[in-house]
Amino acid sequence: MNIRTLIMLIVAAAFRVYAASAPDISNISNPILPEFHADPEIIYSNLTHRYYIYSTTDGFPGWGGQYYTCYSSDNLTDWKYEGVPLDVSGKQVSWADGNLWAPAIEEKYIDGAYKYFLYFSAALNGKDNKCIGVAVADHPAGPFVALPEPMITESPVGYGQQIDVDVFTDPETGQSYLYWGNGYLAVAELSGDMMSVNETTIKVITPEGGTLDDYNYREGAYVFYRDGVYYFLWSVDDTGSPNYHVAYGTSSSPAGPIKVAESPVILAQDPDKEIYGTAHNSVIRIPGTDDWLIVYHRINKSYLDNAPGIHREVCADPLRFTGSRILPVHPH
Repeated sequence: MNIRTLIMLIVAAAFRVYAASAPDISNISNPILPEFHADPEIIYSNLTHRYYIYSTTDGFPGWGGQYYTCYSSDNLTDWKYEGVPLDVSGKQVSWADGNLWAPAIEEKYIDGAYKYFLYFSAALNGKDNKCIGVAVADHPAGPFVALPEPMITESPVGYGQQIDVDVFTDPETGQSYLYWGNGYLAVAELSGDMMSVNETTIKVITPEGGTLDDYNYREGAYVFYRDGVYYFLWSVDDTGSPNYHVAYGTSSSPAGPIKVAESPVILAQDPDKEIYGTAHNSVIRIPGTDDWLIVYHRINKSYLDNAPGIHREVCADPLRFTGSRILPVHPH
């Protein structure tokens, strides 16, 4: 038996052990985080063997939150507050001073160590226009050090804000991609150090058509890979609308084009349960299993008629498939 085969057997055995004790995601109690949070991003850390959620801090007029919070869990049920990984109110991000929205994070094993790349959108100092930046850490909870300049400053289509960033590493090639946009969806290849994009690879891959009742693209793209298929999820309508919901499409490439699914709406409000505005999601596969979880925000029902767009809470539900089709999620 050669070394490569032995390593593969050891890894497979470790996954089987993990799968046998994997978290039970069937009985999660929503909301999963305290207070008001939005735009949740979840990862599993191979360094700490814990799950982490990063989110926009909510409850501020004009979506004016200036910091992210971080929570961690080993069972997806009990969440520990890990502090503030990024704050634009001080000197941590030299080019920005407000409206820190919608984080995205990626773990990469580089030069023998895990690195964590936290992508964010924030307002340029003294201005309203939003740009996308990145901060780097050696631990999923930080401390994070931001680059002194933003990565993305201009819209490739001439309109829409540079917000709602997502990052995805193709398991087939190891190439990482950045996605962003409001009213459009752009993609570009990330550099090997994960801190810049190859501008010659920028493409606009916005799913075309649809209405506010089904899949008309607004924002909040999230990309993942399963069984040879690249899945693209996105949010429809306005974050303050009870109708804010998630649609999806698929592709044979992480850079599109995107084929809208036959039944594209997979997560939507349920007024009978007083659940509204279910969107802006991330997705995670439980390591060693084919169990998947979708993490999203919804409007706190007490604020449905009073500033619903800034009173949001983080929830999670199982994401299930039949073949390559995503089944409708039943929020609870």
